[in-house]
Parts: sequence; C-alpha cells; structure tokens
Amino acid sequence: MEERQLLRDKNNEPTGETIAEGLGSAGAAYDKFIEEAKHHDIQVDWRYYNDGGWLGKALYKWTTARGTQKEMTAFWLSVWSGFFKVSLYFPASSRADALNLPLSNELRKRIENSTQMEKMKTISLTFEPRSDELFDEIFILVDFKRTLKR
Repeated sequence: MEERQLLRDKNNEPTGETIAEGLGSAGAAYDKFIEEAKHHDIQVDWRYYNDGGWLGKALYKWTTARGTQKEMTAFWLSVWSGFFKVSLYFPASSRADALNLPLSNELRKRIENSTQMEKMKTISLTFEPRSDELFDEIFILVDFKRTLKR
C-alpha cells in the first residue's frame, strides 16, 4: 500500500468518520491514543496548514501560580493511509536528559542519532503507531516535554 498523507483538502475538516475511514485497521489504535492523550491533559485541535494539510495540534494547557493561562504543543498528529504519525519536537539541549528516561535501547539510539534542526535548535522524533505498543514510550516523552515548558 502506498504511504500517503490524507486529510489534505482544506474544505473537508476531519471528522471521526473520515479519520477512521483513512486509518482502517489502525483506527482502534488511534482512538486509544486519543483517549490516552486525554489522561495526560492533552486535547487535539485539528487545524489546516497550507504546507501540511490538516494536522492535529496536541495542546497541553495549564494555569500558572499567578493565574496566567499557558499552553504548549505536546505533539503533532497526521493521518496517513492505514496509519497515523505522531511527531514530537524537543530542545536539542534536552537530549541528554531524554536519554535518562526509562526508554527502550532502540528509542535511545534514535534520540542519540537525531539531527538537530538548524534554525529551531530542536530535535524531532516521529512515530508511526499501528497498534498501542509504542504508546508508553511516546507518553513518557510527552510527559518529559511538559516538564521542560513549565
């Protein structure tokens, strides 16, 4: 099956039905992932971007001690034919701390080998979960990222 990004039409806002249709058998994993995100106080807001189509911007919102409302992008979601992608961005300066997290050796190697994005001084990690097997590690990284922004 050709890997192609779906939800590219600006006039067709994503719905649960269109997402499920595009994901096929990965739909159940997507639903479980969204539920897990809610347990981490993250809500996905679908937005259209000219250069990327419809992307799910996963927002973590909190109130500071002084009552100021804050938010950060925890990760980005995109829907592809038969699967979805989760992309996380971290400050490159946090790489060493990320390597101390309880992650698999494979993911540690990915973090070690990830290339810094020049202008943004960040590293990126993209996952393609087709089941719930990667969820634990993804949310370990999401929770870690939340601590960086506070």
